[in-house]
Amino acid sequence: MAFSSLLSLTLCFLLFFHVCFAQTEQGPGFWPRPYGPKRFQRDECQFERLNVLEPSRRIQSEAGVTDVWDENDDQFQCAGVVVVRHTIEERGLLLPQYVNGPKLVYVVQGRGLHGAVLPGCPETFQSSQSQPRSQFSQTRRESQRDEHQKVRQIREGDVVALPTGVVQWVYNNGRTPLVLVVAVDTSNRNNQLDPNARLFLVAGNPQEELQSQRGEFGRGEAGMDPSRRPGRRERTGNVFSGLDEQLLAESFNINTDLARRLRGEEDFRGIIVRVQRELQVVTPQQSAEEERQIREEQSRESQTGTGGSGGYINGVEETFCALRLQHNLNDHTETDVFNPRAGRITNVNSNNLPVLSRLQLSVQKGILYRNAMLAPYWNVNAHAVHYIVRGNGQVQVVDDNGNTVFDGQVRAGQVITTPQNFAVVKKASAAGLEWVSFKTNDNARINQLAGRVSAMRSMPVDVVANSYQVSREEAMRLKESREEMTVLSPWSRSRFNVTEGSE
Repeated sequence: MAFSSLLSLTLCFLLFFHVCFAQTEQGPGFWPRPYGPKRFQRDECQFERLNVLEPSRRIQSEAGVTDVWDENDDQFQCAGVVVVRHTIEERGLLLPQYVNGPKLVYVVQGRGLHGAVLPGCPETFQSSQSQPRSQFSQTRRESQRDEHQKVRQIREGDVVALPTGVVQWVYNNGRTPLVLVVAVDTSNRNNQLDPNARLFLVAGNPQEELQSQRGEFGRGEAGMDPSRRPGRRERTGNVFSGLDEQLLAESFNINTDLARRLRGEEDFRGIIVRVQRELQVVTPQQSAEEERQIREEQSRESQTGTGGSGGYINGVEETFCALRLQHNLNDHTETDVFNPRAGRITNVNSNNLPVLSRLQLSVQKGILYRNAMLAPYWNVNAHAVHYIVRGNGQVQVVDDNGNTVFDGQVRAGQVITTPQNFAVVKKASAAGLEWVSFKTNDNARINQLAGRVSAMRSMPVDVVANSYQVSREEAMRLKESREEMTVLSPWSRSRFNVTEGSE
């Protein structure tokens, strides 16, 4: 009898422990646990060929254009990532919007202002003094000073990380076009809607083609209700357009005419609109001393691991409302690998931008000089979507069966995806090659096949000799003929084949 009671008690304890552990793994609130599984388990990585991709659609707005890559392509289905490019003209404003997955924004060229509206956070930027009442309406509401959340200055080389459902807007205050490449991770567990990326506009009235096709900006025919198939005009609009104007007026305590303007029914400017006069926002001018302090803070985060996935997060180092969302990839002091004869590699991950541990994303920027090469490698724990920024070169990708799934030239403005564990090699042309890679892990890692820190170099010489049926001398040549790491200088035949003629 005692044994039976003890067994029952033990089983109850185990059941209680299991339930508590499951709840802990699920994680509370807005953020997922750092290493939780993605929501959409995909099997779309079984294909025989990769292709270098151009945008499938170009959508014109009043003050810029939006290029959209085809979300239905097998490569994007494999990675669970959608790619979009915005080109914003001078004084152009990308209207406030949000998407159903975390996203990374890379600034290809230009400069501007970026606003991210974090839910539940206070308006910490305030104008110093309202204008005299005589210049404005006498109502108290119109005479109050402006308040809003932090606005960031962005420039070429910046990457901005945005959690799921966070509203963003972008304004070009420069004198050249502002070009942004956006990668949306639709397979992230924070997206519980469906595997299609959807754009939710907070203002404006998008063109019908922007919302009526599957892709970054809406559902396609596969997910469309039969009664809304092509042939029947589908209504489009922002998130206010479907709400009753009387309810809107009551919500904002405004008149119905102003509520009707929120719905944007007569606004045909697209998603990038022109600001008639220079946009006025409250933003401090950053001094050189403040920039130095920011770099020192980032260095301390990297060394101590605070906020990153490799360190302990106690919630004090970086609260939600004070999240640092921005990092510059063009800062040479942040370069991880540098070869003066070949190029450089810079990584942004959860160690130097802690918010990425919450998004489960990271970024790598590579620059190869004339005819230089990135050592053959594979992505250990992530898919990678590569956007070619400048130059051109050759890329080869090999699958698990040893088949070459891509062997071709890439050039500026194109995109190619490399699935996890597929072997990759990149070689620059005489014009050089520059790219940025969006990776589906907050601490993405690679393993090299050649070079000083490669898998080949790390194996015993007899293992190499017997694996490839070569002599020990040839095995040593395979192991040690390249002393460079990751980025390799142009190959000189005379340097490595002096003895070939005598053998």
